[in-house]
Amino acid sequence: MPDLAALLPPAEASLLALLVASFLAATLLPLASEVWLLALLAARPDLWPAALAVATVGNTAGSLTTYALGRLGRIAVDPATLASPRAAWLQRRGPPALLLAWLPFVGDALCVLAGWLGLPALPVALWLTLGKLARYAVLVWLFFQAT
Repeated sequence: MPDLAALLPPAEASLLALLVASFLAATLLPLASEVWLLALLAARPDLWPAALAVATVGNTAGSLTTYALGRLGRIAVDPATLASPRAAWLQRRGPPALLLAWLPFVGDALCVLAGWLGLPALPVALWLTLGKLARYAVLVWLFFQAT
């Protein structure tokens, strides 16, 4: 099997790696997409708009996958049977609480719980995207302030 990254120009290969890392970091895997983003910016600062978009899309897609797994969990366990203070908090706050989905440890749980509670997908996707974009935008801004 050919090395796909070798077939791509370096910028595209770097962005593809960032997309995969950002996606996986938004799942339960212990990856830090911020490191990938900052490494790419250090190597190719001119790619910052594409890197910001790719990291946001990848991380949002990973969180939406986690959300979908939570929705599937509703099939196995009736949400009414597992009431918890965290579930009640998220139910009260609704999709805007997913602005916090970028937080380590807490973010994955919020996404699963949002799916499990059956929060509406479109507002969930919107708030997830805004939170992820804001986090990566701050990182990009801090990177350029430090250089």
